[in-house]
Amino acid sequence: MPTYRTAIVDAVYNDEELRLNLDLLEERRECATIREAKAKLKRTKYYNARVRGVTFRPRDFVYRSNEASHAMDGGKLSPK
Repeated sequence: MPTYRTAIVDAVYNDEELRLNLDLLEERRECATIREAKAKLKRTKYYNARVRGVTFRPRDFVYRSNEASHAMDGGKLSPK
């Protein structure tokens, strides 16, 4: 027994709408690409606004933290 939904379908109109959707697919992809690029640019600007630029030249003195190279006492559970 056919339902209202299957009985009301017009095959010719449906095919025309499917072709129209395929024609507009490239445009939708382009819009999505533009939105993605906009979002990426926004994230980049947000990140770069908080990064402090530092330039070094030869013979500049640079502070280096050596905590990683010094052995730290790990307590009771540290390797011997």
